[in-house]
Amino acid sequence: MRAPTALLALLAVLVFAPRSQAEDARLAVEQFVARLAEISVTDMVVTQTLTLYDPKDPRQQVRGDRKLWIKVPARLREETKVEDLRLLRVMNGDRLVVERGGKVFEAPPRQRERQRVHTLFPLPRTAADLLREWASLGIRTEVVTAVRVGGRTITLIGAVEGDRTSPAVWFDSEYGVVRIITRVEGPDGVKMGDVAFSEHRKVSAGFFYPFRQELFLDGKLLEVASVRSVEVNTGLPESLFDPDALLEKGGSR
Repeated sequence: MRAPTALLALLAVLVFAPRSQAEDARLAVEQFVARLAEISVTDMVVTQTLTLYDPKDPRQQVRGDRKLWIKVPARLREETKVEDLRLLRVMNGDRLVVERGGKVFEAPPRQRERQRVHTLFPLPRTAADLLREWASLGIRTEVVTAVRVGGRTITLIGAVEGDRTSPAVWFDSEYGVVRIITRVEGPDGVKMGDVAFSEHRKVSAGFFYPFRQELFLDGKLLEVASVRSVEVNTGLPESLFDPDALLEKGGSR
């Protein structure tokens, strides 16, 4: 979902960081990555119902549909339909090409939003890779707190309990990232983007997918995606994730 991914050398020896806290963060992520490495998920097809909210009046809503074709680790095809609007995004590694309103263009770096796919599918990277990426988003990976959320123990990286304004990752040892808070630059300045993943269900042996995903900006709910179906390991063709093919399609019009 957009808050537009992402979305993912450990900062273990910062002068002001208690070494035990940084090591706790590394250990929690290492254990999750090690377990995930044993899971054979190569691609997914996800169908969602999308609800968009007016930040000035949450009673004003529009509904639509979104379909995601995901190929691990960093390829995404996303098609969103809301009323008469259609948005198609094709992401492959560091490239993102968008088709919107009949126009096709390659997005600049700050719009690539890689963290969403990387957040849900951190393979084949190491714990150090993930922590380094979170640090690049302004998350203080040396600040680690254990909190209880919904009866589960969560490793809060980057903030202390009760802090909802600092960039942070909420990390569950079984589900992975269940919340990520980052600063988002936009035309109106910098705001706090908050993506929450919940209602996890097992879709493959040892792998859980969030069937509810919520996007907030400065504490205001903008988007809820409710998953209707998930298909795993369908053998998606590489052609679905070719940004140049989409650019050529746009240029032929």
